[in-house]
Amino acid sequence: MKNKSVIFFDIDGTLLDEDKKLPRSTKEAIFTLKEMGHVVAIATGRAPFMFEDLKKELAIDTYIGYNGQYVVLEGEVLYTNPLKISSVEKLTSAALQRNHPVVYMDHEDMKANVPEHKYIKESFEFFKSTSLPTYDPHYFKGRDLYQAQLFCAEGEEKQYEQEFHDFDFVRWHPVAMDVVPKGGSKAKGISEIAKKLGFPQEHLYAFGDGLNDIEMLSMVENSVAMGNAEEKVKEVAKFVTKSVSDDGIFHGLQMVGLL
Repeated sequence: MKNKSVIFFDIDGTLLDEDKKLPRSTKEAIFTLKEMGHVVAIATGRAPFMFEDLKKELAIDTYIGYNGQYVVLEGEVLYTNPLKISSVEKLTSAALQRNHPVVYMDHEDMKANVPEHKYIKESFEFFKSTSLPTYDPHYFKGRDLYQAQLFCAEGEEKQYEQEFHDFDFVRWHPVAMDVVPKGGSKAKGISEIAKKLGFPQEHLYAFGDGLNDIEMLSMVENSVAMGNAEEKVKEVAKFVTKSVSDDGIFHGLQMVGLL
């Protein structure tokens, strides 16, 4: 373990560019790290089923999904942190009164509590995917949910933050927010993996660009913000590399001395 490290990569805006393409230099860098014996992991707000192709392309079997609520190490579930279902039910009732749809997400699928809504369609276009959550208003019952999506305009989340203290609300789109358990973050998932593998802080690295990466980049000693990251993200990172579309991962790995 002495000379090996574990490197965590966000997906959107970090591994993938704005067209959801994986730069060639990024792919080559990932496989170089693996050949050197390092552990390469994904740390994302996405559901596991939303990055199956990327996991296969990069041969990655260690990942943090749902912003830290579903953690898999070498193909085996290591840690889970589900939402409190009674609070999800109350959130749903409050959201329906305000015409704000909710999407429920477990490790296998996602379902919306309304048949369709323009906010759902608009925000999911971000993923460059035609796959939208299907309708099942009772999907939250009798199963573990690791994240929900609340669809509301910027500023409207304040009423939910004041009312629902079991959750953190993390905006990722002008009309969409991740709903995760209070205190849950990618940082927690990283801690669980580092503890299991026995890696010290100096052998942990993380790359990210979004607001849901702030806790992760604040905690990890060797943190790298992408050049396309939001300013709040750059402020907490130890290093700032080039943008994802300008070979940012490759340059960032050189900056921290891994390549």
